[in-house]
Amino acid sequence: MACPNITFNNGVEIPVIGLGTWQSGPNEVASAVEYALKEVGYRHIDCAWAYGNEKEVGEGIRRSGVPRSEIFITSKLWCTHHQRVEAAVDESLANLGTDYLDLYLMHWPIHLNPNGNDPKFPKRPDGTRDVLTDWKISDTWKQMEECVKKGKIRAIGVSNCSQKVLEEQLLPFAEMVPAANQLEIHLYNPQHKLVEFLKSKGIVPQAYSPLGSTGSPLLADETATALAEKYELQPADILLGYLVAKDIVTLPKSVTPPRIASNFNGALSAASKLTKEDIAQLDSVAPSGKQKRFITPPWGVDLGFDNWP
Repeated sequence: MACPNITFNNGVEIPVIGLGTWQSGPNEVASAVEYALKEVGYRHIDCAWAYGNEKEVGEGIRRSGVPRSEIFITSKLWCTHHQRVEAAVDESLANLGTDYLDLYLMHWPIHLNPNGNDPKFPKRPDGTRDVLTDWKISDTWKQMEECVKKGKIRAIGVSNCSQKVLEEQLLPFAEMVPAANQLEIHLYNPQHKLVEFLKSKGIVPQAYSPLGSTGSPLLADETATALAEKYELQPADILLGYLVAKDIVTLPKSVTPPRIASNFNGALSAASKLTKEDIAQLDSVAPSGKQKRFITPPWGVDLGFDNWP
């Protein structure tokens, strides 16, 4: 099945399903990327500097033989790099072996001390994260906009941004409205209000951890399993297809070939079969008492999200 595209507010098109690469080990990720592109038909790879595996992702892209122009590549600006965006972009470009990125996201709306005691997660003496609270993310965004103007990036967006952060810290100062906002979105954390807000602003929602986390209870959820039985699919297909059917860019991560294939084909199959009634039923699962986030780093800053512990 061909993977549909979603069009960003600047006209750039993004395939609705992408291969996630978070927590994929360096030895595994090149083969996973090669297999996804060459054997399955993925045309969208979601990367980040912080994942520490962009060189291997680049190797997988080259080994696949698929032309660069046919692949949508996302990377992300890490929290310690907010004062040197273009240099960070250049580093990811060099790692991936490409001269442009299709999408570049601000990984978190938080600037960690670039001169702290760790390149990724600097801490203060009391053990808390070394956040520079006086830094304006609108200043980060201006640098990202410059990288678009220089042709290094086709579209820019954010990740882990609440409505509050967007409305107060970014949108009033942005020349370019973010193309996307990548969030933890899944059956138990659907973020209905935020997704509605994003769509009203022309910002495409993207779902990371769409199956929850390792050992996730989502795969055993009775609503998902009942629909899987009804359509002779797997619960994972329903969980992914549910998001795809709602025009949410969905980023399942795997390094196992059969799972890489089933995540792609199963999601497209489920998205084509789920009815409006099925979607409404799935939409009601979290509000009925199953609301749960899996990714809540201890930033020590109020990010303005609902249901953040």
